[in-house]
Amino acid sequence: MARRVSYSFHYIPDNWRASQVRSIGAVDGNEPASDWDTVKKGGDPAIQRWIDGQLNGRSCTVILIGTNTAKRKWIDYEIEASWNAGKGVVGVHIHNLKDQSSSQVAKGSNPFHFHISRRATAARYRQL
Repeated sequence: MARRVSYSFHYIPDNWRASQVRSIGAVDGNEPASDWDTVKKGGDPAIQRWIDGQLNGRSCTVILIGTNTAKRKWIDYEIEASWNAGKGVVGVHIHNLKDQSSSQVAKGSNPFHFHISRRATAARYRQL
């Protein structure tokens, strides 16, 4: 049985690459993010509701890591929300996939680094 997942990625530069991953069909959750531009117009509350809806009923969040994915506000929100809900979270670098112009981009930073460091620091303080 395939896992039901939510995909998270930096929409403008990585949508083409993300669609390649989603089209593999190895996991459920292949709904396109075609309504993202409409959602953005509703501001932060609308974006958060949309993300929460995307995460609902999913057991895992797949972060598709492009050049500028790390430290993006809504990527960070999805990582934290997924971890806090006990979902699996996995990152996949997609920089070597070609875009619509057959171009590749530089490998992006690890979007989990800040979260892992912060959680480790919090755990150390709880032990004191």
